Amino acid sequence: MPFRPDHIGHFPTLASIRPPRTTRVFAWIVVAGIAVVTAILFLVPWVQTSAGAGQVAALNPEDRVQDVTALVPGRVERWYVRDGDLVKRGEPIARIVDNDPNLLARLAAERAQVVAEIDAAERAMAVSQLDVGRSAQLLAEGLAARRDYEATQIKVADQRAKVAEARAKLTRVDVALNRQSAQVVRAPRDGRIQSINAAAGATLVAAGDPLATLAPETPVRVVELMVDGRDIAIIGPGRPVRLAFEGWPAIQFSGWPSIAQGMFDGRVRSIDPSAQTTGLFRVLVEPMPGKPGWPDADFVRLGGKVRGWIQGETVSIGYELWRQLNDFPLEFRRPADDAKGPGPDPVVKVKK
Repeated sequence: MPFRPDHIGHFPTLASIRPPRTTRVFAWIVVAGIAVVTAILFLVPWVQTSAGAGQVAALNPEDRVQDVTALVPGRVERWYVRDGDLVKRGEPIARIVDNDPNLLARLAAERAQVVAEIDAAERAMAVSQLDVGRSAQLLAEGLAARRDYEATQIKVADQRAKVAEARAKLTRVDVALNRQSAQVVRAPRDGRIQSINAAAGATLVAAGDPLATLAPETPVRVVELMVDGRDIAIIGPGRPVRLAFEGWPAIQFSGWPSIAQGMFDGRVRSIDPSAQTTGLFRVLVEPMPGKPGWPDADFVRLGGKVRGWIQGETVSIGYELWRQLNDFPLEFRRPADDAKGPGPDPVVKVKK
């Protein structure tokens, strides 16, 4: 019921009742807190990020960890290196010998025999060509039959075929000899021996079996991040990325990169056109030009784990909370030339 202020004076007990001071203070704190939170949600900026995990990799395929394989079948007679040794390009790693210790001598003898066969076939062909010339002269003088002349031509063709067959045999012998001569396996490039297949020294190996694992010393490093396909359409080359390397102390605030500590800068180099078997997309990240470099290779090695945050647009905290609650993708901003609005309606010409 409405009343005037002077009416309360007739009720002294009711007029003496006041809310406790603690309740009034708490109410003011709640009102002020709501106001502050509302201002933060609508006024404080937040940098959207797409998080992903990955590892350090080498950009050049030749700089990646690779297996040094056997070139010929046989058994390992001697190792020239051990685990952790530094090797230069062309330095020997292992020596492989064939089960037959006299194989190279047998191949050399076979090659000498084939060379002799080629020499004999070439001499026989030269004599046959002389017979063709003499038969042609006798035929012209009427002293020989055409059949004899044609027989000498056939003989020359047979000798030419024998020479070709012998040369093909020589080629096969040379190939076998070269393969067996390449029994010393050498380092394909500079690097460090990461591991040796010790079992290869006690058993027979076939051509292509791994003997050792070689890891380059100074590769050009990139980071492979696996990113959810929900945000991949918004990510493009050149996007800034913040990286936290495994074992490197860091404090990350994804929405406020300026106050993060221990983070390193990068940028998106490329994005795979198709997803991996896990459904995630691989994003290659390279160092950001003009920013402090990544830790040395002694601290961040190939295969080390990395956490990355690909930065997107700047929005308010309230919008970011609403986006995450609804599981929406990152904010997409149209380019400046598209943001000018639609142009005039196109003129449609109608043919008469």
